[in-house]
Parts: sequence; C-alpha cells; structure tokens
Amino acid sequence: MLHSTDLVSNFFKSLRLLQLPLENLLKELTPKPSCIVSDTCYPWTVDTAARLNIPRISFHGFSCFCLLCLYNLHTSTVQENVTSNSDYLVVPGLPDQIEMTKVREKWKDFGEMVLAADMKSYGIIINTFEELESEYVKECTKTKGRKVWCLGPVSLCNKQDIDKAERGKKAAVDISECLNWLDSWPPNSVVYVCLGSICNLTSSQMIELGLGLEASKKPFIWVIRGGNNTSKEIQEWLLEEKFEERVKGRGILILGWAPQVLILSHPSIGGFLTHCSWNSSLEGISAGVPLITWPLYGDQFWNEKLIVQVLNIGVRIGVEVPLDFGEEEEIGVLVKKEDVVKAINILMDEGGETDDRRKRAREFQIMAKRATEETRSSSLMIKLLIQDIMQQPHGDDQHI
Repeated sequence: MLHSTDLVSNFFKSLRLLQLPLENLLKELTPKPSCIVSDTCYPWTVDTAARLNIPRISFHGFSCFCLLCLYNLHTSTVQENVTSNSDYLVVPGLPDQIEMTKVREKWKDFGEMVLAADMKSYGIIINTFEELESEYVKECTKTKGRKVWCLGPVSLCNKQDIDKAERGKKAAVDISECLNWLDSWPPNSVVYVCLGSICNLTSSQMIELGLGLEASKKPFIWVIRGGNNTSKEIQEWLLEEKFEERVKGRGILILGWAPQVLILSHPSIGGFLTHCSWNSSLEGISAGVPLITWPLYGDQFWNEKLIVQVLNIGVRIGVEVPLDFGEEEEIGVLVKKEDVVKAINILMDEGGETDDRRKRAREFQIMAKRATEETRSSSLMIKLLIQDIMQQPHGDDQHI
C-alpha cells in the first residue's frame, strides 16, 4: 500500500523501467503477438507497440462518461479561469450539464501522458455497456477518433454463486452464514457498505460511519478493510464499545475481503454505500441496487456525477473534497453520523422518488444482463474486437 500521492506518482513513473524487459520478452515469443492490450496507466506501451509494429489497445478502468469529461477539460480552456480547487466549472461538450472542480495539478503531467498515448493507440477497451451510457459512448468515439469497445459488465461473467463468492480473492466471512442472514430479511431492506480495498479514511471518520449505520435502524453489512493501522484502531473501538453486541441481529461486520458480487445479487440488498470506484459502481448497477455515493479521490467523483445526475439511481452523502493519500488526518472528518443516517433514509424509505430510483436501477440491471447475452452488445463487441485483432498485419508488415 502506497501512503502518499507522491509515492503513487513515483510508482507509476518507475514502471517505465519495465519497458525494455517487456520488449525483449515480446520479441522472443513464438508466435509473435498480434497486439498489446495495456492498462492505461502504462502509457509507454504505445512506444513498445510501435517498435514491434503492432497495435496498442488501451484498457481503461474508467467509464466513458469519465473519459469524455477528462478529455473535454483537457482540450478546452475552461480551467484557465478557475483559480481555486473548490470552485466549480461546467464541463464543455457533454450531453448533460455537469459541474466539477478543476483537475488537480499534481496529476496533470501523468494525465497528459495517458491522453497522448490513447491518441496514438488503435483503440480503447472499457468495462461498461453501451446501453448504460450510450450518448457518452458515441461522443467518446467521436472526440477521441479511435475505436471504443464496451465489453462489460465483466462482473456478470461469474454466473455461479461459488464464482461470485471467490471473485477477487477468498472471502473473509462464512458464505453460508452470510447468505442465511440475508435470507432472513425482506427484499430491498439491507444496506451493504463497502468503501473499497484501498479505503484511506481515518479511524475517526470510520467511527462516524459506524455510528450512523447504528442510528439508521436499518439492517446492514459493513465491510472494513483489513491490514492497516486504521483497521486496527477500528477493531479496538469495536471491542471497547461493544459495537457488534449493540447491533447484534441487525448488522454484520466483515473484516477483510467480502464476496461483493454475491452479496449485491441477493434480493434483500436494497442499497449500496460505495466509494464509487468504477468496478464497484458497475457491480451495483448490474445487480439493480441503488447507490449511496461517498467518493474518496480520482475518477470516483466523476462516477458520482454519472450515478446521481445522469442515471438518477443514487443519493449523495455530501463529500466535496478529495481525500488525497497522506492528507487524511489534516482533512479530518467530512461525513458526520447524521449525514449517514440522512442518506440511508432517503435511499431506503419507500414512496415517490425512492421508488422511481429503484425502478430505474432495476431497468439498468436488465440492460446489463442483456448486454452480455450471446447476440447482444457486449458479446458482439468481444467478437468484433477479436476479429479486428486477427485481421491486423503482424510484425514488420504493420505500421500504426
């Protein structure tokens, strides 16, 4: 785990040292590779692909919405007149009116390298499905001038419960006990809470979250990341305050990795409090579960905009400030117990807007499942991608 923004930045820069070993390896392979599919965080692979005369395809962990927003901000002058990181601006050239604070300067150089590599790449693979953000897929394809393959939701590749349970890594909870507990609750009644495997909230902020879950009076599953100082402090607080006894029968705590896809697919889950990473967001959308959005940093704030403003399937908890690594204690508590209770009540209470939000979430769930069927959009995209790669000339016959 890297505990500061500078360390993360240096880590990505150091990855370039892998370029020569990778090129040597690819030259030795038989048969020769037809293309390089590279994570977007490895922009230098576009140069490797050019030297080998094969196409480079970039894989993005972002949504099309996020990519288009970042691209339009980069290619416009709208940020030049914004002096404060807290001031909002309207992102130009979008199908919807989206306001966001300016892109942080500390990531500007790396972001420009990623964008430049994308513009030299043959195309982009994204874990999304066309029906979810169709206007943004069209605009992303048009503005970037590159092929875009939407191959998601990849979480729906896991059909069996055992595959869902072990997606990512082995769960830190007894699966049968967890499912039996969920079976004991009515449909749409349980709140699932998980802020990601690299959650960097302080212990004081996590305590506020726990108190909010308790005060909400709603049944919940709360996943607490393990293996860091904050988790140790939280575990001490849980024991001292006898928190698990106080919520016994109504709350389950998972200390470590959770079988998220399996839990979200259970009918008793009625809401997902998430940090809005794209993987987690899409897993919630694919399960038809409305979301409470608590972004921490990076693209998560863009995903919140998509979830709440464009798709209308989420409720904001109210975070405005990114939680940069190494600055957590300085920033302090951003979300109070009362904020947690308010967001849960808005999302979970029946009637009116809540029912409409839940209905839209179910509609996106149906779209997601259809997209992965044999003759539908994402399945067809996979076939077209393979065909496209197979038709590319190899080696010295190819020039990108």
